[in-house]
Amino acid sequence: MATCETCGNDYDKSFQVTMNGKAHTFDSFECAIHALAPTCDHCGIRIVGHGLEKSGTFFCCEHCAEREGVKGLRDRV
Repeated sequence: MATCETCGNDYDKSFQVTMNGKAHTFDSFECAIHALAPTCDHCGIRIVGHGLEKSGTFFCCEHCAEREGVKGLRDRV
């Protein structure tokens, strides 16, 4: 068993995610997302999926990017 680094649960079905060469242990995808997923620079939501990025700044959608003055990004082509 291993302990989730987000919630502290000691769980027999924990798993590891390696990101940027560092291993992280979690008991659920929810905890992994909370710890590792980027957040939208406008609304603060965790980005689960592709999202949008401009110059190292992440957005969950085109609307949020435009609200921050970023032009030319598209959700869909």
